[in-house]
Amino acid sequence: MGGFYEKVLRRGLFKLDAEHAHELAVDAMALLGKLAPACRVLERMQALPTSARPIEAFGLKFPNAVGLAAGFDKNARAWPAAAALGFGHVEVGTVTALPQPGNDRPRVFRYPAEKAVINRMGFNNAGSEAVAAALSRLPGRAQRRIPLGINLGKSKVTEIGKATADYLASFARLADHADYVAINVSSPNTPGLRQLQDEDRLRELLGALATANRERKQRVPLLLKIAPDLTFPQVDAVLAAIFEFGFDGIIATNTTLARPGFFTGVNEAGGLSGRPLRRRSTEIVSYIARATGYRLPIIGVGGIEDVESAAEKLDAGATLVQIYTGMIYRGPSLAAEVAHGLIDRQRR
Repeated sequence: MGGFYEKVLRRGLFKLDAEHAHELAVDAMALLGKLAPACRVLERMQALPTSARPIEAFGLKFPNAVGLAAGFDKNARAWPAAAALGFGHVEVGTVTALPQPGNDRPRVFRYPAEKAVINRMGFNNAGSEAVAAALSRLPGRAQRRIPLGINLGKSKVTEIGKATADYLASFARLADHADYVAINVSSPNTPGLRQLQDEDRLRELLGALATANRERKQRVPLLLKIAPDLTFPQVDAVLAAIFEFGFDGIIATNTTLARPGFFTGVNEAGGLSGRPLRRRSTEIVSYIARATGYRLPIIGVGGIEDVESAAEKLDAGATLVQIYTGMIYRGPSLAAEVAHGLIDRQRR
């Protein structure tokens, strides 16, 4: 499937505007998700050997290490088909308290020679109330094939001083539908959002979410998604807050504002993802693992496009990995290819 995608399907999709191609991919995956018998057949075809043990992290079991990162399925439409494509978990969103259209188009740009993408989507989504309603009509926790994470962000119109209330509103609506909740304070495409990684603001936000979580009948695992552009002292402050408020894990990393190599001459605003992010995201994963004595589960994200790049994140200390940009260039079979490759590598 990978070869057919790269030689035939990708050629057609890359003739389209990048966001239009993305929308078609989401539509196709959503349609597949409605064909339950086909999904089960595909799932069996992608299944790992029975000797492969599930991965346990933050109280959940994952059939393999490879997840679909937030940003692909913003409105939780396509995720029921993720297991059929070989994913071991899926993260939907980013979802905000209020519906919003995102930034002006065009806002997604491919760089095929660099295996990279720049996006400035701006959290375009239907809002947490609509996403909660959609999820209520789909399989719940006990019926899911793989864990479902929900990624939460701040509404663009919400002032930074009122960000905590904004996140709490989304959390209240969506926590019952999530196997875990990821708090996104690191997208570069919502003005001021990354200020929430500042120590005082972060402690306020994480403390409020931890309190709301404790007050629930059933606590849900909480993860924090950080930027690759933090300094190591800033990462230390983030980790201190994570441990202080009992968060369950960290996602490293989001897209970068850096413009290395070829991209020094690219004049497009937004977050850079894909191959140019690989090295920096691995450095952050490695730093977090060593700084926490390998006690904090890490989901490694950034520049994963094959078994080698996924293994690099795991070797650096990640428990799980996520892909998105790699799938744009390698196709929908990438998750299964990487999951099987990691098992083969383990055996060797």
